[in-house]
Amino acid sequence: MENMTDKILHMLQAWKILIGTLIKWMIFSVVIGGGIGTIASLFAHVITWVTEFRIMNPWMIFGLPVGGLLIVFLYKITGQGKNSGTNMVLLVVRSGEEAVPGRIAPLILLSTAITHLFGGSSGREGAALQFGASLGGWLGRILHLNESDKKIVMLAGMSAAFAALFGTPMAAAIFPMEVISVGVMYYAALVPCMFSAFIAQQISVLLKVRTLTSPYPVENVPKFYSTAGIKAILLAVAFAFAGAVFCVLLHWFEERLKEWFVNPYIRVVAGGVAVIVLYLIVGTDAYLGLGGDIIAGSFDKPAGIEMFLLKILFTCLTLCAGFKGGEIVPSLFIGATLGSALSVFLGLPTDICAACGMVGVFCAVTNSPISSLLIAFELFGFAGMPFFCIVISVSYLLSGYQSLYKEQKIMYSKTENKYIDRHTS
Repeated sequence: MENMTDKILHMLQAWKILIGTLIKWMIFSVVIGGGIGTIASLFAHVITWVTEFRIMNPWMIFGLPVGGLLIVFLYKITGQGKNSGTNMVLLVVRSGEEAVPGRIAPLILLSTAITHLFGGSSGREGAALQFGASLGGWLGRILHLNESDKKIVMLAGMSAAFAALFGTPMAAAIFPMEVISVGVMYYAALVPCMFSAFIAQQISVLLKVRTLTSPYPVENVPKFYSTAGIKAILLAVAFAFAGAVFCVLLHWFEERLKEWFVNPYIRVVAGGVAVIVLYLIVGTDAYLGLGGDIIAGSFDKPAGIEMFLLKILFTCLTLCAGFKGGEIVPSLFIGATLGSALSVFLGLPTDICAACGMVGVFCAVTNSPISSLLIAFELFGFAGMPFFCIVISVSYLLSGYQSLYKEQKIMYSKTENKYIDRHTS
């Protein structure tokens, strides 16, 4: 009886600590989700405005090299020329050897806006991860949190920014915990990431950035237990290959441009000119900016088979030259257009193929299957669930150890039950 009493007392003591921790993270989540959600929502409106301005004034594309010079100059005077980007965020959260400077937040937001104003082919969620981590780290420092809590606050900041911009709070909560070290989830951050993500998403709804309805509802879903299931596997093979090619070319362009143009000012001008020339050759602005209209259109009618390749080329030239934004939305563009194009050859509905392409390529380039599955559910609904599951699992396996992020680590083998702890290629 005495032993039972001691166990109950120990349990109550533990509960006291856990309840205190829950209250602490709920309070932090309100601050993080509310603050970063508001900033991210305003940033989304800025990107929309500069994109609309660029579309109404097509001549803005010819100012891309000038915009690039401004971006390089801003990074130079702030001392962030060599130590920046999502790779830095992944390294800091995993190792804690340094901090993400607070000045990264305004810097990446302004640079991304400049890139989109002049028509650079990039996303914005990569910027969200960087400024979310930057603001989260800044908050941790001013509150004098310990190293563990600082990392958790950074992850929560990343979740809040991603949720506000992308409108997928479940995926936003899990993605920062999953992407850093694949195979090892930072579950200590689950509560603050989840709360921050949903609060930020609600802020984005209030500020009319997002709605609570699925933006790409998939309605034409064939029977899975038929030849359609086999075709889904074929789709996954194509998406894994496209994702791996995107990663390889992105890193190749980065290395070659740095080799050919050592001076960052010359490099960004050369990249800007290359994008302009490519734009004039293809004769369309479909590959500039986010490409949201093209993604949405891929669900309605088949895209051209060349579109995903051109998007890869435009994005590699833009980001590797020194422009800012992110690789995630381009990966969704690549997947949507490739899936849409392949629907013609496989005889499957266009919308389910485009949806599978988006999450299949996203998984291939980020090695984040759980986040990919949650994105599928939040963007497309549950009707196509069997297809999403098969495509994501196969794409994860076949993409190998490629990644958008060189500082990402794969902790467990994709082919064996084996601990490997290796960086991605």
